[in-house]
Amino acid sequence: MKYPILSMVCSVLIAAVDADIYLHNPRGSNNRHDENTRERKNEKRLFDSQNNDRGGYNVGSPMKYYSGSKYQIEWTNQHSCNSAKGNCELILQYMCNSDLRDGTKTDTIPDTEDGSKDPQYGMHENYEHYLWCSLRERNKGLFTADQNLNNKHTAKYTRQDNQGNRYGYECAEERDYYPYWQPSPWKDIAIMTNKAKKCPYYQSESQNVKSRWGCYFSFEDLKRAKDQINNFPKKSLPNNKEDCEQTQVNGIKGTWKEFPAHGLSKPDCRETDLSRDNHLGNGLNGNPNVYNWTLPDIDEDKCVFRIRYNISTEDYDSWNTTAEYNGNPTKLDLSSKYGLPSEEDAKTRGFVFKGNPNVKLFATANFELQLALDTSQYGRTFQDRSHVFSIKQRPDSLKGMMVHNLNVRGKRGNIVQVYPAVEYDFVPNTINIMAGDYVHFQWTGSNNNPQNNAGQGKPGTDRSNVLLLTPQLYPEGNDVPFGQGPVFGHYGNNYPSSLNNASFLDLSKNDLIQLSFLKPDNADKDLNNADPYFNLEPRQVMTVGTYHYVCTRNNDFSNRDQKGRISVNKFQMENGALGYMGGTLTSRDHQVVLTADQGVFDRLQKLTMEVWPREEGVRRMESYGVTLSIGEKYVSNFLVISPQTELTALGKKFQVRIQTDPDAVNVNMYVSSTDSGFSSWSKVKADIGKDGVVTFSTSRGGVYVAKSDNYTVLIIALCVSILVVFLIVGGAILYFRKNPAKWTQLKDSTKMVKRSTQNKV
Repeated sequence: MKYPILSMVCSVLIAAVDADIYLHNPRGSNNRHDENTRERKNEKRLFDSQNNDRGGYNVGSPMKYYSGSKYQIEWTNQHSCNSAKGNCELILQYMCNSDLRDGTKTDTIPDTEDGSKDPQYGMHENYEHYLWCSLRERNKGLFTADQNLNNKHTAKYTRQDNQGNRYGYECAEERDYYPYWQPSPWKDIAIMTNKAKKCPYYQSESQNVKSRWGCYFSFEDLKRAKDQINNFPKKSLPNNKEDCEQTQVNGIKGTWKEFPAHGLSKPDCRETDLSRDNHLGNGLNGNPNVYNWTLPDIDEDKCVFRIRYNISTEDYDSWNTTAEYNGNPTKLDLSSKYGLPSEEDAKTRGFVFKGNPNVKLFATANFELQLALDTSQYGRTFQDRSHVFSIKQRPDSLKGMMVHNLNVRGKRGNIVQVYPAVEYDFVPNTINIMAGDYVHFQWTGSNNNPQNNAGQGKPGTDRSNVLLLTPQLYPEGNDVPFGQGPVFGHYGNNYPSSLNNASFLDLSKNDLIQLSFLKPDNADKDLNNADPYFNLEPRQVMTVGTYHYVCTRNNDFSNRDQKGRISVNKFQMENGALGYMGGTLTSRDHQVVLTADQGVFDRLQKLTMEVWPREEGVRRMESYGVTLSIGEKYVSNFLVISPQTELTALGKKFQVRIQTDPDAVNVNMYVSSTDSGFSSWSKVKADIGKDGVVTFSTSRGGVYVAKSDNYTVLIIALCVSILVVFLIVGGAILYFRKNPAKWTQLKDSTKMVKRSTQNKV
């Protein structure tokens, strides 16, 4: 088949409504470079975002991250995800190569080879990528509704962009569709979708694991074809094997070539987090939606991240609607979908796919309403991209260690001035780490924000610093405990602790000075003379506790609050988002593994798996008055799976494997909950394997532990007690038989005591 019918992952939009997406960490550009205006100057600089002109962050100094470190991606999107109002996909990707650059100006890079080499212009995709796209025949098997794509033959024209506008060197067809059927430089990180049952398809079709085929032309042939394209019979270069091998156009002939897969693991795929439509704000839990990315094991100086937000209407079956309906969308029969008696009745009453249809609400009355619909937006894609950053190999001192990135998002101004960007905050705002892990403080900003945006310090400048807050001074109601160990600093305060006695993350005095003043000799209280970029190389943290810290410059309490929290734990804690596709959570020491098969969860579950050492579990239970019976002992650590509720689809269970003492006997698994105060324990059916590995299945969260119910000890103790009693009685009988006078004396003494008692009464 010449034109493969590939579904659109771009999806729902009511016309005249922007469904923007804005990337906050890493700092999304939204095509902005270093403008001192609230609006970006050129929406076509690097890519087609479809976003509002006022979004995005100015370019700063390139951020430098370490491979394998934990990085929290944060964004906001306009319309709903994970709801019945429409279909939604979020595609997370990255690209690295030596040609990437932010450039120094806001102009769009020229459509020439010389322009592609000019360092003034920003560039993501290279010129050869765009040239091939702009000359290659578009996929004419795709549904384009009533959009007019006649005489528009190449892949730079799509249903969403039927004018073929150029945005940097981006390919419109590659941008609008996923999985894309032609080679792409973008590598997949994750796909989040309302339709998680499509995940096996997405993963198997990802170019991470599956090669692509295309009609290959040399760069020189592409440049020649650009000049001759109007003389070609189809006004385009072939996009399929048959034409590629049999057609020669003006002396230019391609080679049907396999482009290898990227050689990466398949991307993560799961349900989207819920977000509210028409909101452009936080998710269900009141915090921004995030994705935790483990950075790849690469050594690259120049990388770019992009997030694509695809929304589609559920009014028609976008997966199975083909080019057959192009130009005449009234062919789509909507009668059964909307409960109308016939296809003809649906058409007569305006239930058809075309722009701004007039719909009759009553069959017998001539009463119509016009729907504000644009078929170019039935499936629509938005995107944002980061500025250039690097991912570097770790030094020997960090190999095998967990590194957590701690950054700053936002820009100068109050919420009205920066919207749809955001004000300052630390990312992650709350971070849980384990004693022995490393924290990498790093952020960047701009000196060229709009001069009249609100904020402290020199107008237009971004600055951030970090200082431990002062301890709690007064009781503040029912504070909810957070984290383990002592608390350092208090969220309710706004003054920092003195550096003379601050104990913050085991950092040296010199590190504390750098975090506070950004450079050792800084005498400016507003930090104006410091660079907007700050980098404190990863530092190891050992002391358990919860640390609350503040940025002194951007925290004025009335309308800006830039504070963060780091909780350093003494025992293992793993977090994961598992949905329909299932997945695995593994403890750091690999002694506990939680595995969910595909279909076990019928919705996205944000799971936390804590492993308490036995002494910690005993301490917590004893605080509730719970102790072991004689003959019992714990033979595993305590496993806490949260939420401590029913988690799975009806009748489904996930598996847990936990290490117990290899020499333990009569081992059984038990489950309770912290909510019940460990007041009741239930036995869990489990299999005991070699070397003390216990495997069990469960459908709920809770506190799990293995106990050895060794009642042999209790029986022996009882037998010993009976034997002791028997020996005492037997010995007494034997003694009095040998000494009858003593027995007579004992009886007489007993009688005297009895008479004395009676006389007193």
